Amino acid sequence: MRRILLKLSGEALAGEKKTGFDEETVRKTALQVKELAEDGMQIGIVIGGGNFWRGRTSENIDRTKADQIGMLATIMNCIYVSEVFRSVGMETSILTPFACGTFTKLFSKDRANKYFAEGKVVFFAGGTGHPYFSTDTGVVLRAIEVEADVILLAKSIDGVYDADPNQNPAAKKYDEVHIEEVIAKNLQVVDMTASILARDNKMPMWVFGLSGENSIVNTLKGKFSGTKVVVE
Repeated sequence: MRRILLKLSGEALAGEKKTGFDEETVRKTALQVKELAEDGMQIGIVIGGGNFWRGRTSENIDRTKADQIGMLATIMNCIYVSEVFRSVGMETSILTPFACGTFTKLFSKDRANKYFAEGKVVFFAGGTGHPYFSTDTGVVLRAIEVEADVILLAKSIDGVYDADPNQNPAAKKYDEVHIEEVIAKNLQVVDMTASILARDNKMPMWVFGLSGENSIVNTLKGKFSGTKVVVE
């Protein structure tokens, strides 16, 4: 594979604290990405905002405003994580769909490709820039735009199940599942909008647990233990 888009859940980066960041988790993630980058892989990253903000559960905030707060949470996450990446020797850049002063650069496909060609890890922050669209939709949209080979979904759970394994110990884990089944059964690999976008544009997704030892590197070097969402 030449180019991947890695989605990191905010909750996974928070570790056992469930909020903020667990710096050791972020550093281990950075070292894995560095190994892949040194092998010549081009890597884009989207980070969720759930370690800071779950505004959709609030009944007292306008949905548009809640989603705007969520977009800002993803930008904070990307700034922090990109700095940890830099601390282990990588070059990074953060792109957003709206202006953030000098904090980020505006997204364009040409700009992203330029940074990939320079060997930078490119962070796509701020979601789609619009309310009512999640970072799930954002990651699929960016993956399609920059022509990634696959989306890697690094979560706090180790794959796709037919039920919530935290609530149902008998839940079955899929090794492989077709995107049509994901949509038909609402398996919530990503939200429905993102699932349909992935199906219509034939964008595969691999789901795995971030907390597993060397999980990102293993996923791309033949030791995958999560779930592959196939689109063909």
